[in-house]
Amino acid sequence: MTASYHDQAFRELFEEEAGARLARLSEQLLQLEQTGPDADLVASIFREAHTLKGAAAVVGLDDASRVAHALEGLLEDLRSGRRDPSPGLVDVALNAVDGLASIISRTIAGEECSSEADALEGHLLTWVDSDGIAEPGLEAALTGGRSVSDQAVSDHGPAPADVATRAVASEAVHVPMDRLDELVRLVGETAAAQLRVGCMLTERFGLDPVSVAEFRELSRVVNDLQERTMRVRMVPVSTVTDQLHRAVRDLSRSLGKQVSWEVRGADTELDRGVLQHLADPLLHLVRNAVDHGVESPDDRVAAGKKPQAAVRLHAMQLGSEVIIAVTDDGRGIDVQRVRVRAARQGIDTSGLTDEEALFLIFRSGLSTADSVSEVSGRGVGLDVVRTSVEAVRGRLEVRSQPGGGSEIRIIVPITLAVLPCLLVASGETRYAIPMHSVTVATARDPRTAAHAEGRPLIWINGSTVAVSSLQQTLGGTDDAELNGPVVVVTGTARSHAFRVDALLGQRDVVVKGLSRLLPRLDVLAGASVDPDGSILLVLDAAALIERARKPGAWAGEQPGPFQGAPAARGSILVVDDALTVRELQRSILERDGFDVRVAADGHEALALLAERQPDLVLTDVEMPRMDGFELTQAIRSHPRTRNLPVLMLTSRASETDRQRGLDAGADGYIIKSGFDETRLLEAVNGLLGRHS
Repeated sequence: MTASYHDQAFRELFEEEAGARLARLSEQLLQLEQTGPDADLVASIFREAHTLKGAAAVVGLDDASRVAHALEGLLEDLRSGRRDPSPGLVDVALNAVDGLASIISRTIAGEECSSEADALEGHLLTWVDSDGIAEPGLEAALTGGRSVSDQAVSDHGPAPADVATRAVASEAVHVPMDRLDELVRLVGETAAAQLRVGCMLTERFGLDPVSVAEFRELSRVVNDLQERTMRVRMVPVSTVTDQLHRAVRDLSRSLGKQVSWEVRGADTELDRGVLQHLADPLLHLVRNAVDHGVESPDDRVAAGKKPQAAVRLHAMQLGSEVIIAVTDDGRGIDVQRVRVRAARQGIDTSGLTDEEALFLIFRSGLSTADSVSEVSGRGVGLDVVRTSVEAVRGRLEVRSQPGGGSEIRIIVPITLAVLPCLLVASGETRYAIPMHSVTVATARDPRTAAHAEGRPLIWINGSTVAVSSLQQTLGGTDDAELNGPVVVVTGTARSHAFRVDALLGQRDVVVKGLSRLLPRLDVLAGASVDPDGSILLVLDAAALIERARKPGAWAGEQPGPFQGAPAARGSILVVDDALTVRELQRSILERDGFDVRVAADGHEALALLAERQPDLVLTDVEMPRMDGFELTQAIRSHPRTRNLPVLMLTSRASETDRQRGLDAGADGYIIKSGFDETRLLEAVNGLLGRHS
């Protein structure tokens, strides 16, 4: 299971979006009953039901999707003019809306709703097949003599209207992530301004800022505001554990293994953006534990173990970091097999300790599996883990005991927005190194131990660590001998020491991403603004180590200053009026390396196309103002965009609709009910002339 579109996080996002759509449906149905036939109003009602159906199918809520499909059939009769909005028809539609609200909330809460969905779908289809006159007792049969809302009150809690009222009265408010990001940015600028005030007190008035009561109070309030703002972005690890449990269950059953699942520290919180990046890596790790680590029941009994294995996830906060460990009590990692497979790839492992050799499992293309299956054997899973962890400035630790199991730890900062950093000077420039990457920082000159393969080594806490000049690693010149303070940083799989000119202290740094107008710089995690207005560059430990260890770097060969990383794989414009589907597609495509922009309908898409042309457009069909067919025709009619690839992702499964899409100029057509991550990426890469 590599796709994340059934994640609880996406389902909760869909639940929020569905609540708003169902509320609009109810309001518009009541309005339709009052005003009578209105083509624009009916079209809007139909779009809401259609979008709801497609989004429910994408996130795996099949019961809700088929009820919405049956409701869509009823509304199609209104749209085509075959029926008028009679009170009886509106009653049935409203009952279906209430039923959908109940099915969606109960399904996401883990309840089984197939029987309720069967009843709703059956009676909607009966109405569609009738001549427009309600059958005697039809509405009573629909809900057992009560409205769906009444059922919801008595059987499953308050009715949808009551839920809406209670939601308004509660303290929970849904806020878009971009608004939270803007709030974090403003708080960061407030903190920087507060530091500038402190500098001004010292420079202009000769005062120690700490001695000024008003400044101390300002500092306390700003720090409190910054901490509370960061907490708003936090989500518990339990957001992803349900999906992991399902993966362990399904895979162990398919492999004939007995595996129990245990979670500890599920309430540990970290930044939502960080956790989203870790969803797939954690999925890879638990699947790898079941497939590679855990033995069959017979093999476990023969080894003196219980037939049922255990896979555990343990999360905990340690300072400004969160540690998430995936552990199994299986056979452990065969280090010798890892060495053999690495040798086949031309990797010399003779100079590696067993601990260093273990990290080779994260190398692309290296697998210890004996055969290729749907689960493993291609050597890509743990490479994905390493890449994703590095993307959130984290690192990995591996522990394994032959016959006793394995543990892989992911260690990431709680948030990437504000990081405790060590400030250092190198040459005439100051840099910030995130503290979660710093293992040792010493102003005392460590003793040079030796040179291995031309690489200088120093003694740090009883061990030897390779050392480089930070200034030379970043592409500058450094004629001085290697001496002075040393900072030892740890990346995903190894440590490295860097000589600097001075250690300047520790400080919380509000990290901002670099402008898209600039090339991506491989060793930079971002930048910040110092109190004096100067730019403070934040270094990325893993990329810094990788640059220092490149061939030639030890012989004094200068790497280009901040050489950029490869460009994004391409740019894609996603057009869909359903927030859930739009964000899901963005997430999948960005994880695969694409630069993604989004639009809510055809008009907005055309405006974005006028600003900058992407490499491909991925569009829905049913949208307000301008649908996907019209958008595709507009793209094909303009000389500049005539050859732009267009891929349609829609709920319309009929051959007529597919042909209409192709006639409009679409290059591909994917049905939402059969949506999965692999299929989407194959279609996108195929149209772009690439292979995933």
